[in-house]
Amino acid sequence: MTQSQAWLMLVNSVSGENKTARMRIWRALKSSGAGALRDGVYVLPCFDAIRADAARAVFEEAAAEVAAAGGFANILVVDTPDAAQRETFARLFDRSAEYEELLGKLHAFKAGMARLDEIEARRGSAALGRDVAALVAIDFFPGASRQQVEAVLADVETAINARFSRDEPHATGGIVPRRERARYRGRTWATREHLWVDRVASAWLIRRFIDPKAKFLWLKKPKDCPKAAVGFDFDGAEFTHIGARVTFEVLAASFGLEQDPAIARLGALVHYLDVGGIAVPEAAGFAAIMTGARAQHADDDKLLKAMAGVLDALHAGYAEPSAGS
Repeated sequence: MTQSQAWLMLVNSVSGENKTARMRIWRALKSSGAGALRDGVYVLPCFDAIRADAARAVFEEAAAEVAAAGGFANILVVDTPDAAQRETFARLFDRSAEYEELLGKLHAFKAGMARLDEIEARRGSAALGRDVAALVAIDFFPGASRQQVEAVLADVETAINARFSRDEPHATGGIVPRRERARYRGRTWATREHLWVDRVASAWLIRRFIDPKAKFLWLKKPKDCPKAAVGFDFDGAEFTHIGARVTFEVLAASFGLEQDPAIARLGALVHYLDVGGIAVPEAAGFAAIMTGARAQHADDDKLLKAMAGVLDALHAGYAEPSAGS
């Protein structure tokens, strides 16, 4: 039996005299990742329900723009049982040249990273992360090029953490024990100063869901942690990396918070930015905000206050049933 694939096709025409509308529509379709079969004819894959809904939303918005500009537009579903035709359509979505360009930028950034201070390095990394995420979002046929770029981006982020966060914790083995929240109320919590993603998110989680009256100590060195304080996110701390989990995920699991889908999604975001793994669409944006907040607030208490609003908003957004759909 011949395999077939379903594609959505937009056929549209706008008067050549309306250059502004034509350019606006073209830019919108290009940014959506639509492939141009010829002038005025665009295709998007709709091999499953999620892709089909996303493709239809893109083309319906474009069709409305075309109609508003006095043109016409038709949206068609095209089935492609012919292998040659499938290959013709798939070639429209070859992102290898774009990945090659990104790879060059990543290598250039990595080569010059030694000359940058932490804010500049993290800001540059976040910008490159946004570029990678934007390309990944429209890469409907991922392959080796995408894997290579993501691997180099992960190397860049690891190098930055190794240089500016030398006391990053090493994961321990074992299971995450369940803790009683009542034993951790009104406590002093301590972690390394100059907060980055895992520490700021963990501090937010502690104060938001575990210990609303928590006080925080920001340590110059982990060995400065007082015995009475609850340490987190450093080697030897009561709460730190265990197995594949970063500190935020360990805290969530310890206090039974991982069942909250919004916290689970936040955990995936923190995990990716801290140790890599499966990419999260919001990751580059969050890293950019975090970098900017660090540039504005050298004081970690002020930094936590600034980022708490961002994390509150993300948690609320993730809690919405339609979030990420």
